[in-house]
Amino acid sequence: MEKKIALTGIKPTGLPHIGNYIGAIRPALELSQTCEARYFIADYHALNSVKNAADLRQMTLEIAAAWLACGLDPQKVLIYKQSQVPETFELMTLLLAFTPKGLMNRAHAYKAMLQKNKDEDNEPDFGVNMGLFTYPVLMAADILLFDTDYVPVGNDQFQHVEMACDIAQSFNFVYGCEGFRIPQPMAQEETKTVVGLDGRKMSKSYGNTIPLFVGEKELRKLVMRIVTNSQTMEEPKDPDICSIFSLYKVFATPDEINDLRQLYIQGGMGWGHAKQALYEKMNEELTPLRARYEYLMSHQDYIHEILNDGSHRAHKLATTKMAILRQIIGVT
Repeated sequence: MEKKIALTGIKPTGLPHIGNYIGAIRPALELSQTCEARYFIADYHALNSVKNAADLRQMTLEIAAAWLACGLDPQKVLIYKQSQVPETFELMTLLLAFTPKGLMNRAHAYKAMLQKNKDEDNEPDFGVNMGLFTYPVLMAADILLFDTDYVPVGNDQFQHVEMACDIAQSFNFVYGCEGFRIPQPMAQEETKTVVGLDGRKMSKSYGNTIPLFVGEKELRKLVMRIVTNSQTMEEPKDPDICSIFSLYKVFATPDEINDLRQLYIQGGMGWGHAKQALYEKMNEELTPLRARYEYLMSHQDYIHEILNDGSHRAHKLATTKMAILRQIIGVT
């Protein structure tokens, strides 16, 4: 039976944190065990927020190294740079002819900018460039170009996959064919939201993250900063409403999780004990990843080689797909 195709886009806008690792990297890599997985560095998407060439080059290398360090095997999956597959941008031009402006008006990112401008008494489209406005169409091109079946995404990206489906269905209806495969968004319930140091969703915008490759001492310092309530050591505690325990469950075995749960319920355990247990389990898993990342960043030619090889393979697939689409629309 032919494997389904899963595609994941990775925007190079800074090193990942623990929330990215739990909510995106691990699930995406696990999916590669059952699907034909394809990963791309979305460097053109990053242009909406990154306008410095040196920064973009550096962050592209860093994000590639991060995923490789976390277990991405370029011998078994496809990893490539969006910018090295020019058919993506040709397909975007094609898709624009099947994308109603009203659909783009409903995009979450655009609506958020409109609301922000309203709140700050600015013109409605102040600070809005066409890259942001048409972001969902470029994402649709990324997805549809490779006959993708599954797109692992967070809650905030579900809408973009749904828009890709709408655009693809419009094209298929107009030409009376199955020119595009209709993708499905995928998310794992237990990894949708990772709690940060302050109890809110872990996010760089909140400044409450734990960087994925931070050193041992800094890792422990950050874990010890996790906000807790004022319960004393003797008081029983509810593990199911505790951010420490929610993170611990991600890194520990079922037996270890049950043992810590009992300590919570029985009482006699302080928050320092729980944080130390979390730190030890996190550090156990992250230490080899940290070492691998540092090795890769000191051997950047190897990263370039992997990305160039993957991009060449992706380009060949994209060329074949675009030849079919050109025939359908009548430009060949």
